[in-house]
Amino acid sequence: MALMQSFHFLRPAWLLALPLMWGLAFWLARRRERAGDWSRLIDADLLPALRLDGGGRPARSPWPWLALAWTLATLALAGPSWQRAPSPAYRGNAAWVLVLDLSPSMTAADVPPNRVTRARYALDDLLDAAHDARVGLVVFGDEPFTVTPLTDDVATVRALLPPLAPAILPTAGDNLAPALERAGTLLERGGGRSGQVVVLTDGFADPAAAFEAAVKLRSKGVGVNVVGIGAAARSTPPNVGPLDQARLRQLAASGGGRYVDLSGLPGLIGDLQARAGRAGVARAGQGVRVAHWLDGGIWLLPFVLLGAAVLARRGWL
Repeated sequence: MALMQSFHFLRPAWLLALPLMWGLAFWLARRRERAGDWSRLIDADLLPALRLDGGGRPARSPWPWLALAWTLATLALAGPSWQRAPSPAYRGNAAWVLVLDLSPSMTAADVPPNRVTRARYALDDLLDAAHDARVGLVVFGDEPFTVTPLTDDVATVRALLPPLAPAILPTAGDNLAPALERAGTLLERGGGRSGQVVVLTDGFADPAAAFEAAVKLRSKGVGVNVVGIGAAARSTPPNVGPLDQARLRQLAASGGGRYVDLSGLPGLIGDLQARAGRAGVARAGQGVRVAHWLDGGIWLLPFVLLGAAVLARRGWL
């Protein structure tokens, strides 16, 4: 009873081919009979004298064998299954929240074409690297806004990047601390155990609050990494604040992460991927297992080959 309850087909759509196969075999058999029906052309009294002597053995028809072989092949393709086998498995639990600065200074063109465009390029590289990590996106100016919560749909996050520019925010500002708090909330709600925050910014106006927010994230096991967007101070355009690398490094240190400029982004991506990989290995070592159905169609293949060998007899087809 247990076997009958668990028996099913993994690919049941192949069963729809059975009536077609049987119909084709019947049609071929009828066509072969009509092709050899000389009684329609030769007088019934002469026909026995013209037939070759078969030695008294009845003629054997290949069509039942052909129908049987096709039936077995179709059943094998349908994937009969009645057993389950456990195997070790895990789902990567890494989570990255990307925090993008959309303050007015991000329109500066000291890194061509401008800072915000280069930041979007960097975000695209980070998304390309997020193979097993869920990704969320937060933008900030005067206040933070959630673009996407944690998701493994990287294509959707990437599709939302082109419109991101300082002009879309309702008010101008440069407050990072609320954005870090929002990132921490997304990680907490998303259940990510290997959380990392990546801030792409050219600076912020609330250093004391931002450092405190980074320390709080670090205490929860979340790393705060910083990517500096902008050129060296000597090439900064007028009326635009220089890239304060010392402050950005201090932010990364407060959050237990790493600071890089745009040229160092590949190294940061490598670190993030390595952390995600270690988290996955640790989770796999916890004995997480899933059971999958075994495909029993392979056991029908010897019978299919046997039927094909029988059908290969000369003169049958």
